[in-house]
Amino acid sequence: MLKARLSPQNYAELFELDLMRKLPSLGQWKQIFKVLTKKEKRIFSVFFLLAFCSLAFLVTNSYLSSTKVAPAFGGSYIEGIVGQPRLINPIYSETNDVDRALTDLIFSGLMTYDNQGKIVKDLAKSYEVSNDSKVYDFQLKDKIFWHDRRELTADDIIFTIKTIQNSDYKSPLRANWIDVEAQKVSSKSVRFILKAHYNSFLENLTVKIIPEHIWENISPENFTLSPYNLQPIGSGPFKFLDIKQTAGFIKTIDLKSNRRYYSQPSYIENLSFQFFESKENLIKAVNERRINGFTLASLDNNQAEAQKEIRLSWSADDTFSIISFQMPRYFAVFFNNQKSSIFSDVNMRKGMIYAVNKDELVKKVNDETKSNVIKVDSPILPDFFNYKQPTNIYDFDIDKASNLLNKTGFKDKGSGLREKPLAKQQAFQFKSYLKIGSKGTEVTQLQSCLAKLDENFKNILQGETSGTYTKITEDAVTEFQKKYLSNLKPTGETGVSTRKKLNELCFTQLPNSQILKFTLTTVDQPQLIKVANLLKDYWKGVGVMVNINAVSITELKPIIKMRFYDALLYGEALGAEPDLYPFWHSSQKVDPGLNLSSYENKNADKLLKEARETLDSSIKQQKYEGLQDIILNDAPALFLYNPEYVYWVSEEIKGINTNLPDGRQGKIIDPAKRFSNISNWYLKTRRVWE
Repeated sequence: MLKARLSPQNYAELFELDLMRKLPSLGQWKQIFKVLTKKEKRIFSVFFLLAFCSLAFLVTNSYLSSTKVAPAFGGSYIEGIVGQPRLINPIYSETNDVDRALTDLIFSGLMTYDNQGKIVKDLAKSYEVSNDSKVYDFQLKDKIFWHDRRELTADDIIFTIKTIQNSDYKSPLRANWIDVEAQKVSSKSVRFILKAHYNSFLENLTVKIIPEHIWENISPENFTLSPYNLQPIGSGPFKFLDIKQTAGFIKTIDLKSNRRYYSQPSYIENLSFQFFESKENLIKAVNERRINGFTLASLDNNQAEAQKEIRLSWSADDTFSIISFQMPRYFAVFFNNQKSSIFSDVNMRKGMIYAVNKDELVKKVNDETKSNVIKVDSPILPDFFNYKQPTNIYDFDIDKASNLLNKTGFKDKGSGLREKPLAKQQAFQFKSYLKIGSKGTEVTQLQSCLAKLDENFKNILQGETSGTYTKITEDAVTEFQKKYLSNLKPTGETGVSTRKKLNELCFTQLPNSQILKFTLTTVDQPQLIKVANLLKDYWKGVGVMVNINAVSITELKPIIKMRFYDALLYGEALGAEPDLYPFWHSSQKVDPGLNLSSYENKNADKLLKEARETLDSSIKQQKYEGLQDIILNDAPALFLYNPEYVYWVSEEIKGINTNLPDGRQGKIIDPAKRFSNISNWYLKTRRVWE
């Protein structure tokens, strides 16, 4: 009998059919536990559980290896601040750290700073600079909207700049824009024309823009009174949500993420600022876990106090990271170099500088506050801007200090205080017999003296200082005689006895010597007062008497404006593109200039002008390196230290990258720029496919 020959494929099909006949059916599987023994049931359950866990592990491992953790939208961040917002408005916010921080979050500018302190494009899509570097053309990005959904255009930019330039609005930024013409080219492009070369102009363009449709009908007189100053409408990454006040004190300002933001919207959904009247209240809120972050400036820049008062735990949610930034700023003592001042003598200034042990001073501040304060020897901050170090440094040297001070004529003759003899000068004296009709300087001095001696005499004179002896003057002299010469008959004329008494009461004997003393003015802030007292002790060691005048920022403004100080302990911030012209050029000796030492040097003026105008960064560096040697040789100021900016933030907040690409410490231009990369901060996470 012949049999049909099967192919390999046929054999496989028959095998599968046979196997299926042998495998249990679904119904049989359902009955399996009825036929198994207890032992077999346990073994089966164990193997089934192991198989399920293995499968779950494989699936999970495959998912984890194919995905990564990524930031997710959501969560709230709360910052605590000691102080109050006043004007969340780019036109005015420059003078208040709280206002400036909120302004940076709510508004946008043509340019901005990244988290490395570099100037980068913001509202600007692109820009071009003319060959002569006097014309800047900017093109705006598309689809930029205000928080009220109106589109931002070139009109808003022109309106902002013209408002700053208008003296009626009294913007502190006006000096930066005096010689700039702003033109609208189209709805999406603007042009700036400079009268003179200015290589730091891009930094001016970091100014935030305000909406014309909100502010155009508000008069200059009412600009600072508008409710929009505390309920602002901007175009930045966060928009205003709510404000809470109690008895006139602002307790909180709440912001929320701007989901229509033209750049990367923030991951954090809500951003809240809580304001406190004292550092004690802030510390209490931090310890009660109501605050996610705060700046050390709210605790007087005292890291030691923060570490002592704030309770930390092992939980990430309750632990703070301590973040520090370098900033282009320094604190110095600016000697008033005006001709009427004791500091007009360069030997005096150099002697005062040699008398200060800066290394010891910086160490004492660091040890007491646990803050990182870096010694500064130059006005151009070589370490920050990578410039060459100065060739002339004033190391602590008591002998040099004493010799230089001796050259000024002020010497210590054993009393512990320096003084110098004065040329003998005769104090003013009444010598003439004065009566009705007399005229001249003696009459003027008489009228002035009587007005100062007694309120009754002042009322009789009725403000008369004409230099003519009238009936009014006679009446005042008569009352003077009745009061001080009661044993004589009043005549109303200046006889011998009257002149003698007037000379006794009106004029004090001029001293024969002048003691070396001056007043050091500074801000009423603990760290600065500590430094002022250290300086006082150093200068006392070389025979100089120092009085400290610590005032509030509000009180200090008119003092600086009028240069009403002998020496000023104060700070200066240089910006991302340093322009030292406002700080040291002789044209800036008066307000609104910031030449706080009233310094003047023709060679320095030349270098400052050339450094400001060149577009070649290497030439600018060369000019500034030459400038630092000139300034240090003239010694108009004692440069002291550069404090780091320190910020405490909860470790549950992620994405805060503060270091430079090469791992060095991050840089910011001012405290408000701590939020420069806030769009990358996050609290929530999700997994995404790689």
